[in-house]
Amino acid sequence: MKKLTLVLMVVGLGLLLSASAFAFGGPRGDRGPGPGYGNYDGRGHYGEAGFDRLNLSDEQKTKIEALVRASEKENRPIREKMFDKSVELRRFWLKENPDKDKILATQKEVRTLRDKLEDKSTALRFEIRKVLTPEQQEKLTSFGWGRGMGFGPRGGMRGPGGGFGPGMCY
Repeated sequence: MKKLTLVLMVVGLGLLLSASAFAFGGPRGDRGPGPGYGNYDGRGHYGEAGFDRLNLSDEQKTKIEALVRASEKENRPIREKMFDKSVELRRFWLKENPDKDKILATQKEVRTLRDKLEDKSTALRFEIRKVLTPEQQEKLTSFGWGRGMGFGPRGGMRGPGGGFGPGMCY
C-alpha cells in the first residue's frame, strides 16, 4: 500500500511540475511550430504573402527579394545599435539614483535610430513600388499597403516577435 501511495505521489508531482512547462511557449514566446509574429516571418508586408495576390513575375520577385535583403543588411547595424542603447537605457533606469540627463540623452538616441529605420522603410517601399506595374501598384494600395501595419505607435502592433516594443527596449 505504501509503495502504491509513493508511486502515485511521484506521478502526481511529475504531472504537476510538467504541466507548468506546457503553459509557456517556445524560446521567443511562440505557440508552436510555424510562422511567428513580426514582419519577417515570411508572411509580413515584405514577405511573399504580402505580394502573392499581385501576380509578380519571377524577375519582379527576384528584384524585390534583393531590395529587401539589401535593406535588412543595411539596417542590421542600426537595429543592433538601437537594441544596445535600449539596454543601456534600461540599466540607467534600474540604478538606485537614475541620472536624468543620461536617460534623456539615451532616449533621444533611441528615437533618432528609430526614425532612421522608419525613413529607410519608407525608402524601401518606394523602391519596391518602382518594380511594380501601375496595375500592381494600384492593387497594392487597395490592400492598404503604405498606411502602416496596424494600430499602435508608429503604425505597428505591439507584442511578441521581431519588432521592437516596450518588452524588449524599455
